[in-house]
Amino acid sequence: MSDVATPVPLGSYGVWIRERLVTEAIARGLEEQGYGALWLGAADGEVLEGARIALGTTRTLSVATGIVNIWTSEARATAASYHRLEELAPGRFLLGIGAGHREANGPQAIKPLQAMSDYLDVLDHEGVPADRRVLAALGPRMLRLSAERAAGAHPYLVNPDYTRSARATLGERPLLAPEHKVALAADREEGLSRAREGLDIYLRMGMQNYLDNFRRLGFEDRDFEGGGSERLLDAMVAQGAPAAIAAEVRRHLDAGADHVPLHPVHDAADVVEVMARIATALELR
Repeated sequence: MSDVATPVPLGSYGVWIRERLVTEAIARGLEEQGYGALWLGAADGEVLEGARIALGTTRTLSVATGIVNIWTSEARATAASYHRLEELAPGRFLLGIGAGHREANGPQAIKPLQAMSDYLDVLDHEGVPADRRVLAALGPRMLRLSAERAAGAHPYLVNPDYTRSARATLGERPLLAPEHKVALAADREEGLSRAREGLDIYLRMGMQNYLDNFRRLGFEDRDFEGGGSERLLDAMVAQGAPAAIAAEVRRHLDAGADHVPLHPVHDAADVVEVMARIATALELR
């Protein structure tokens, strides 16, 4: 990543959890472990309460949204939230926005690229700098838009093979921050069970943006049956001991990622402990 892609310091690894699960203890714990950023999923752009909590209780941890849904959070209100957080913690907040899923957002989501462009127009007008925002992107057109009108891309539910192709599409300069699910497990059976849990909603609901991306990566419809084939589960969820997980997520950096948000497939109460064990394997301190 170029030094000018975004001024927000992210480090090599972050942690991805849903915004509603954020507590002061989780934010402080992850900061102490050496993670560079906390990514907040399903964030309410008009409030961003989880981001306020995390930024208000930490000193160095950056906070990013992964993502604010452009269909459910009005653009001007999202911009106002951005400015409130910038005043609270200057230089530590990165706004991630995305078009979500047609299955969840209805027929209005049929033209996500145009809707995203329109949303960015409003953010421009409201003074949200391009280098302080990233776009959820999977397909090549949204990736190119993220390079043109944002700091870069935050792809979700991808593997290092995807990261390599996304870097080729983006070029060298833009930020590339792919989410990767992680599951500590004592044995193979537990790892696969947690992996199936992590992919369940996407496969069960048949979310086409993810299924289409899996197909681009070489997976077939049979890989989506029965909770997911072992081949798919291994590719999308890093499982097992901390050392094995660390080795897998490092592959994203080798493939061209700048920063990797790790998404623990564990209960919120266990997040700090789980991520501490992985932080040790990653040698974050």
